[in-house]
Amino acid sequence: MSEISKNISVLPEYALPGAEVEVVFGGLRYELPGELKCILDSTYMPWIASSSRRMIVRVRYDQSSVERGELFVESSTGSIGPAFLTIPQWLVGDMHIVANPTIDPKNNSIVLTRSGGRGQQLPATLFRLEEDGFLDELPVDIPNPTGMAFDADGRLYVTNRKDGVVCRIDGDLEAVPVATGLGIATGIAFDSNGIMFVGDRTGTIYRILADGTPDEFARLEPSVAAYHMAFGPDRRLYVSAPGLASYEPIYAIDTNGEVSVYFKGFGRPQGIAFDTEGTLYIAGCYKGRRGIFSVEFGATEARHLIAGNMIVGLCIDREGNMIVATGDTVYSFALGIKGTLLN
Repeated sequence: MSEISKNISVLPEYALPGAEVEVVFGGLRYELPGELKCILDSTYMPWIASSSRRMIVRVRYDQSSVERGELFVESSTGSIGPAFLTIPQWLVGDMHIVANPTIDPKNNSIVLTRSGGRGQQLPATLFRLEEDGFLDELPVDIPNPTGMAFDADGRLYVTNRKDGVVCRIDGDLEAVPVATGLGIATGIAFDSNGIMFVGDRTGTIYRILADGTPDEFARLEPSVAAYHMAFGPDRRLYVSAPGLASYEPIYAIDTNGEVSVYFKGFGRPQGIAFDTEGTLYIAGCYKGRRGIFSVEFGATEARHLIAGNMIVGLCIDREGNMIVATGDTVYSFALGIKGTLLN
């Protein structure tokens, strides 16, 4: 008769629906892999690979279940568990998101895009998700909105990759161009002095002067999708530039425009964000795993924090929740971390 110990764990401990997680358990003398079943609360999760000590399973769950689910492995001889898997709160769907959502520092609402393909005209492209769950359509005309950021005064800026323009959104009603001639404008970030930086995915990072003139700040390898940008605790500008390789860098650009590789090893790295401790969070693929990874400041290895497919962006709200965006859906994980909201 086979025996299974009560030791069980799941890696990572946070996952989106459809993601793959690893379930590790010890003490199995013999078991046909096909007899093993993994159950999250009352929902069966199909396994992709299985052995006597570990399983790779695809996450499925009832969306109405609790956010911290109990996971068991069952066999013909009994069951072991629980381990705990944290699942997110679903916030909104039917979006088209190509970069980070952003948090309004004044009221903790989330600004989102329905970006569309380049040149595609949509009736509404910018939305505000209020804390009570109400999704408000913003009556501003910005085709293909991509990067978004708030300045220190709480004003929202959005890049338009179709026309190479950055617009300021006044009162959620009007899009005012503040900089033009930015190529395929994607990423955007403000430094500690309030200076705006914009990434043209064809290879240029611009520093925007006070009169709106773009000044070439640095050159990078082009991206097939978008530049994703965030300032770190060391005042350097960090950039991901997803391409077609499976081993790509996160760049760091110092205040003089000198480019270096901060971390290497991600496949198609997308949205990035820092917390107040200097930990960098990256959406992408790393060592065959997909989701969001954390890299502590100066570390040489990344930790798999959230399992998930097709994640393009993330941000952290004032309550310590990580907002995670796939191409069409937005979720929230209560991680208890502090983001770097400007005010």
